[in-house]
Amino acid sequence: MNNTMGGKSIILRLELLTEQIHFGQLITLITENGGDVIAIDVIQTGANWTVRDITVSASEQSQLDSIVARMKDLAGVRLVHVSDRTFLLHLGGKIEMKPKSPIQNRDDLSRVYTPDVARVCMAIHENEDNAYKLTIKRNTVAVVSDGSAVLGLGNIGPYAAMPVMEGKAMLFKQFADVDAFPICLSTQSTEEIIATIKHMAPGFGGINLEDISSPRCFEIEERLRKELDIPVFHDDQHGTAVVLYAGLINALKVVGKEISEAKVVVCGIGAAGMACSNILLAAGVKELIGVDREGALVRTNEYANPHWKEYAEKTNPNLRSGTLHDVIEGADVFIGLSAGGLLKRADVERMAAKPVVFVMANPTPEIHPDEIEDIVGVVATGRSDFPNQINNVLCFPGIFRAALDCQASSINEEMKLAASAAIASVVTQQELNKLYIIPSVFNQEVVRRIREAVIRAAIQTGTARRIPREFRQVE
Repeated sequence: MNNTMGGKSIILRLELLTEQIHFGQLITLITENGGDVIAIDVIQTGANWTVRDITVSASEQSQLDSIVARMKDLAGVRLVHVSDRTFLLHLGGKIEMKPKSPIQNRDDLSRVYTPDVARVCMAIHENEDNAYKLTIKRNTVAVVSDGSAVLGLGNIGPYAAMPVMEGKAMLFKQFADVDAFPICLSTQSTEEIIATIKHMAPGFGGINLEDISSPRCFEIEERLRKELDIPVFHDDQHGTAVVLYAGLINALKVVGKEISEAKVVVCGIGAAGMACSNILLAAGVKELIGVDREGALVRTNEYANPHWKEYAEKTNPNLRSGTLHDVIEGADVFIGLSAGGLLKRADVERMAAKPVVFVMANPTPEIHPDEIEDIVGVVATGRSDFPNQINNVLCFPGIFRAALDCQASSINEEMKLAASAAIASVVTQQELNKLYIIPSVFNQEVVRRIREAVIRAAIQTGTARRIPREFRQVE
């Protein structure tokens, strides 16, 4: 996916023999292959040679690849190296730790370390709740992955997963001022992951599970929720569900339908599909049909996957069976969490009038939005190059900000529903339309509204162990 601001870009370091090639020839080659020269820097120069850095942008990676290949074959030019600006951003990692107060003398040293730190240690020893007051626990989240289901890359392991987890830590800090630390584990054993997280939990106020493959992610989260007294949140499941429901709240307003009367079809009953279905059922959907490889899930069938059996027991009340094409007839809402190309225009034409279609497979949605724009009420995707992006970044910073501030012991369904309603509320009635049902991740109102709504829900459900000062008089 390309952003419009300059697209993809690289920096070419070239050594040029000035007697064999003119600089204008390079510019012509770049533009003929779809590139734009953004900057030129002279690095070194001699009597008959020069070394220059040329920053080139293009709309497609293939155009940049073509430019690089042509440079390698050009007489009088030696391609010293190619620097991708994305790779440059990641050099040495994207995050760092800094002390809040500098250590400038022996007195400072004694207070932050030995001997005075012993008094603080004993205060926590006498009352472990003091860890929230006297350590980083009160504002720190562990972002934990085993690298088994990273983005659209699959099982690439813990080392390759680190750049994603670092990025997530950056988002926590920038959007909600939560200190998050990426932890990638060199095991994919369910028991070892659970044990490791339990052992390191004392230093953290919350655990964000990320990119752990299904079905192991279900047991890992369920066990940790029961065995830890801090929030455990699998963002691939519940973050997706919270933002999806926020988008659906507003989409149904646009098409003038009530959620309790809507027929919903969910395609792709993995981790995200199950979480999305659960939040929709909790929100009041009465007819929800899940579809996966074996077709519609029906409680009268037997499934090797125990999670599918449990899912079928609480969905599809009219026992509709068959393929996606069979069960989508008359549906008000389609939610795709599956694979590109699975939904056809003919399927959408079989849906109810003004259907809501969320096609969230990445990078290729279940159907290209342009194919159905004329026959849908609202369409949303998981991509930022189309309107109405369903993006987890809208959810997890605010929900953890709230959980940490009220020292919640868990993140329950009521808190998730509150987060969805808060996200949806950012889009005003005057702003709401088929192309704008969900706010931007950069809208500063999002985290503030989520925090307030989720803390209230945590207090009302008895999950909050601390009531922030601004809520005490009201509550």
